[in-house]
Amino acid sequence: MVDIATRVWNHKWKIDPIVRSLIDTDFYKLLMCQSVFRNKPDTQVTFSLINRSKHVPLAELIDEGELREQLDHIRSLSLKRGESTWLRGNTFYGKRQMFTPEFMEWFEALRLPAYHLERVGDQYELTFEGAWPEVMLWEIPALAVLMELRGRAVLNDMGRFELQVLYARAMTKLWQKVQKLRVEPGVRIADFGTRRRHSFLWQDWCVQAMLEGLGPSFVGTSNCLIAKNRDLEAIGTNAHELPMVYAALADDDAALAQAPYDVLADWHEEHEGNLRIILPDTYGTEGFLRDAPDWLAGWTGIRIDSGDPATGAEVAIRWWQERGEDPTEKLVIFSDGLDEDKILELYTQFAGRVRVSFGWGTLLTNDFRGLTPDDRLAPFSLVCKAVAANGRATVKLSDNPNKAMGPNDQIARYKRVFGVGEQDRMDVIV
Repeated sequence: MVDIATRVWNHKWKIDPIVRSLIDTDFYKLLMCQSVFRNKPDTQVTFSLINRSKHVPLAELIDEGELREQLDHIRSLSLKRGESTWLRGNTFYGKRQMFTPEFMEWFEALRLPAYHLERVGDQYELTFEGAWPEVMLWEIPALAVLMELRGRAVLNDMGRFELQVLYARAMTKLWQKVQKLRVEPGVRIADFGTRRRHSFLWQDWCVQAMLEGLGPSFVGTSNCLIAKNRDLEAIGTNAHELPMVYAALADDDAALAQAPYDVLADWHEEHEGNLRIILPDTYGTEGFLRDAPDWLAGWTGIRIDSGDPATGAEVAIRWWQERGEDPTEKLVIFSDGLDEDKILELYTQFAGRVRVSFGWGTLLTNDFRGLTPDDRLAPFSLVCKAVAANGRATVKLSDNPNKAMGPNDQIARYKRVFGVGEQDRMDVIV
């Protein structure tokens, strides 16, 4: 067991790089990357950092030279032999050789492309431009670097014993969550906390605590490196990035309306009927399900990532019933703004009506709320999104308009095309 407090103290001597490996990323990123590599390898995409929590002045907290040092280190990384062997030979979701030889040869030769970093006021402008399969792999490590450097800045003035007490309190806080969750042995939870974790070491500790505390209720982690090192299931399927880019490439309104379904048709072909989880909220869940082709109703389940989660699950159950499917055989994955009380509430509400699972993110791997003066370690909402594809702006509507992004005129167009009316605004927890 790593003594995290001592390692944090030693950060002052630059012992730990923040990102240790190209597979220190979420599993869904690699799955999507292979799909993009196959279907749209030449698409030119721009990713950009977006700090939704403007009260956190990243450029005042994080030294630009240190940020560049960490980003440059990531650019020096390549796939290690053991990592390649794991990806090539491991069984994921019951399938061997999830990753094709062609993709693996490309990935083994990959170095991440250049970045653009500029200070603008008290924030950083960080962008990545280039071929979609390459730049998309910057998203998770870039977020991990910024989140951890912000944490290091806050912790830098703490003494050694103060750090020991802080991490003891954080460990106790997490263990209390675990104890609360294990009263329901039917709960199924995966770690989805890579992108906004406190640190790699802390995420790894949280995963070990969940494994010991929850046993079979803990089903795995989205983090590939931790999954490999801890012999766990790597969990994940796809994300909003795919429909956002496909939609931006559409030449007219008819093609735009079809784009989210084109994504899933390519996904189905890519994975031969495996990994059939729908993420319907990119342009509004109700409209997506209303216009969805019948073949999608036969997929395994749905992930709910915005809006009121209980409402989203009810919409999904009703849709399956209307399409002649048995909801009790379907999977609903909740993954937005979860903490232990919300997990238990949703499990109690939907267990027996559908198969229920949870992707627990930031409040698993970065809940230091109330543990420092002025709450300076509280998690905040930082994202890195595809903002343009082949020169066209991307748009995300979401089931929560507070998560929407894109130019206003394009947001209005997308709402018209996808039939999105009034939406309830909800606080973005993280």
